[in-house]
Amino acid sequence: MADQGIEKLRRLVGSENGLCTIACLRKDGSPHTSVVNAGVMEHPLTGVLSVALVVRANAAKIRMMRRDPRVAVTFRHSWDWMSAHGTASMIGLDDPADGFDMANLPELLRDVFKAAGGTHEDWDEYDRVMAEQRRLAVFIAIDRLSDNTGSAAP
Repeated sequence: MADQGIEKLRRLVGSENGLCTIACLRKDGSPHTSVVNAGVMEHPLTGVLSVALVVRANAAKIRMMRRDPRVAVTFRHSWDWMSAHGTASMIGLDDPADGFDMANLPELLRDVFKAAGGTHEDWDEYDRVMAEQRRLAVFIAIDRLSDNTGSAAP
């Protein structure tokens, strides 16, 4: 994956507070899209550079990703955009990952939130709400990047 593509992706994340569109697949193969906040960081277990976001465990997009983990995420600022295509994996109370100490889940959710440009004045309150809503971390391993320059990086 070209370093300049990753740098552009990071710049776009920062320009819109991580606001982006995510697309996953419904059972019938049609696309489901929604707007989320996401950032770029390494997966805590694999070290693979990923798009990361925090989502409610009962969200429709999570049900779809559990069934078919192929995902695309598009970040934009003005007319400049870049999409990251890849495979989603999850870490959360309902999606424990082999090798991840679930005692570290609150810190992981904070790290993902910060990578997406998030800040919070009361992290204890943040942790309480994340646990109450059974939020989980989604990591999309980047297989391919595409953007409005017509280039694509494998």
